[in-house]
Amino acid sequence: MTAARIILAPGAAVIEMLCRRIHHEAKAKLEAHHFDAVGLIQTNIPNLYYYADIGQKAGNVLPIEINGNCPQHFSTLAFFGDTAAVSAAMQAVKNIEINNERSKNC
Repeated sequence: MTAARIILAPGAAVIEMLCRRIHHEAKAKLEAHHFDAVGLIQTNIPNLYYYADIGQKAGNVLPIEINGNCPQHFSTLAFFGDTAAVSAAMQAVKNIEINNERSKNC
């Protein structure tokens, strides 16, 4: 994970920016989904799918890949949901990263 942020109560302009970078099929799912927070994680492609699974299992979030032109095969994962669910998803990913670091140091 290279960067992670949570946006609470994202404004209309931020939502518009995100929607421009979401595939139309995912955008349709997002429009049917209530959310008041967005968790963003920039990571490599294998971790993106792994983190999406971890986050979805940890909280009632909708994981969506944000399309862009990131260098060196990096992409952005977004968790959309209520504040508690997004926080739980982001914490679960953070815990995985902490555990992976501990394993490397043993």
